[in-house]
Amino acid sequence: MGSYLVVMDETPEARIALRFAARRAAETGETVTILALVPPQEFVQWSGVQAAMEEEARLRAEAMVLEASGEMFEEAGVRPAIIVKPGDPVKVITDVLKEKGDIGRLVLAAAAEGGPGPLVSHFAGSIAGTLPCPLLIVPAGIAAETSAD
Repeated sequence: MGSYLVVMDETPEARIALRFAARRAAETGETVTILALVPPQEFVQWSGVQAAMEEEARLRAEAMVLEASGEMFEEAGVRPAIIVKPGDPVKVITDVLKEKGDIGRLVLAAAAEGGPGPLVSHFAGSIAGTLPCPLLIVPAGIAAETSAD
């Protein structure tokens, strides 16, 4: 079926999606690819400051994904592939889905409160029928102890 693609950012939903994908991959023998997003930084007039801000954001994203992948390996025994990319989240995810032919599912999680986040809104919206793989939206209410079945 291919790899589970999980988008890792600083939201609690990202951890829920990762936990779900890791448990499913462990049960099915499939793989997980973590896409760490480096959010676009505000434009700063001085290029040295801009470069430092971008580097700090990239390092923060890398540290976050390394921590998450370590937790995932400890919990489910699955070693993920890791991709770190800067840019607009929707465009980066769309590009990765087009570039990597082994993505079998895009896994996102719904917010516990309020409406859907921007990624769920976009990918479950009008473009849902054009995705190259199924979209799995994990409910925020799935407890950490719950099996991925």
